[in-house]
Amino acid sequence: MIYDLCVIGGGINGTGIARDAAGRGASALLLERDDLASGTSSASTKLIHGGLRYLEHYEFKLVRESLMERERLLNIAPHIAWPMRFVLPHHPGLRPKWLLRLGLFLYDHIGGRKLLPATRTIDLRSDPAGKPLKPGYSTAFEYSDCWVDDARLVVLNARDAASRGAEIRTRCEVTAAAREGDLWRITTRDVDGTAGSFQARAIVNAAGPWVVRLIDRTETERPANIRLVRGSHIVTKRLFDHDRSYIFQNADGRIIFAIPYERDLTLIGTTDRDHENADLKPEASEEEIAYLCAAASEYFAQAITPADVVWTYSGVRPLLDDGASAAQEATRDYVLKLDADNGAPLLSIFGGKITTYRRLAEDAMAMLTPLMPTLTGRSWTASAALPGGEFALRDRPALMAKIAAAYPFLTPDDVSRIVSTYGTCAFEWLSEALSREALGEDFGGGLTETEVRYLVRNEWARTAADVLWRRTKMGLRVDAEGVARLQAFLTTLAND
Repeated sequence: MIYDLCVIGGGINGTGIARDAAGRGASALLLERDDLASGTSSASTKLIHGGLRYLEHYEFKLVRESLMERERLLNIAPHIAWPMRFVLPHHPGLRPKWLLRLGLFLYDHIGGRKLLPATRTIDLRSDPAGKPLKPGYSTAFEYSDCWVDDARLVVLNARDAASRGAEIRTRCEVTAAAREGDLWRITTRDVDGTAGSFQARAIVNAAGPWVVRLIDRTETERPANIRLVRGSHIVTKRLFDHDRSYIFQNADGRIIFAIPYERDLTLIGTTDRDHENADLKPEASEEEIAYLCAAASEYFAQAITPADVVWTYSGVRPLLDDGASAAQEATRDYVLKLDADNGAPLLSIFGGKITTYRRLAEDAMAMLTPLMPTLTGRSWTASAALPGGEFALRDRPALMAKIAAAYPFLTPDDVSRIVSTYGTCAFEWLSEALSREALGEDFGGGLTETEVRYLVRNEWARTAADVLWRRTKMGLRVDAEGVARLQAFLTTLAND
């Protein structure tokens, strides 16, 4: 078979492009050497946002497009994305109040905001948001942005791509790619060592931190270089009781977020550090952990220390090397580089952010369509719901009530987690269960055999890490004994 398009990379950009292409009638093949979202796309700050601080770097176009995408994603994925209010305390000695007001005025108005409430000023001396903060902070600005489950956003794009005819292959590494006239010959190696060979009319290189390496494997001249920037996060026990998040200014010019996370935890991030080697596993260094603790402790009345950290994670952003002197100043905008002068097209993706993945996919299609007659149809992804998101954001409480009524053996926490993970697709695996026992073995925290079977059958999950950290975040709830039982169960499934 000759595919119209081979997408290399199973992160948010790769799955978004495969989905868009499949929906336009193209035969698409996606190749990922590990698991979906196993790299940067599951290690973000998990926000759909315009990037308030990008205004300081005059990236108005990026902010505007990001804000427009923010509302589109709320409409197509209301189960895994939802509004969140952010509290920005004024720090005497840092950015003045007038500058913060100006920035937030622009933030409210340049992106066509419709669903989300506007900025307001709050008195931290009387507002509950001031309670966990040091008494020296009296004024704050509260504005809107959104939360997203980043890894599930990737998986749901892959699911929708597959439902429209795309072929998704995980644990399938590209070892070489060469032009053969008007086609590409792509050579692969599966995780078990099995070699494969595919033909495609075009390649999209969405390999993230490995984008340049993949270009080298095609023996094509590099159109640009990347700057690898590591962003690290820490997770602590819950630091405040309300459902709003904080955005804190730091004396070094950076900002950090403190976000309610997984019911009883707080997520704090991120750092910006240059990362030397894409093959070096990104991990939060002791210096980064100490930095985040100190930055948060500048604001919270209760000091946060590395001993309070229950989990860390890090991702590497593959940013276009624009010569910025500091990692935090490098552009987050994406750049698409097309090589079509030497035969079959090669489109390489540099940079980008999770908020604008859908727009990036549209731009990729716009560049490839004139070169590929098989790519027909117009842009369609702006209003097409992702799997499980076939309901309006305002109907989320009704969906939770429906699941609670249909499955009374589930706890309120179970219902919240299930809706926030699967949306309307929850009924596909809960099915006609009348009791918790009917869902099979419980591996801990409410993660059951039936749910795991669903993830293996429908979402390409193969290992315990796939299930616990990318399809769900149950790794925070399942103990070592449960992980061992889960991996044994997955091994049995694979051998059946």
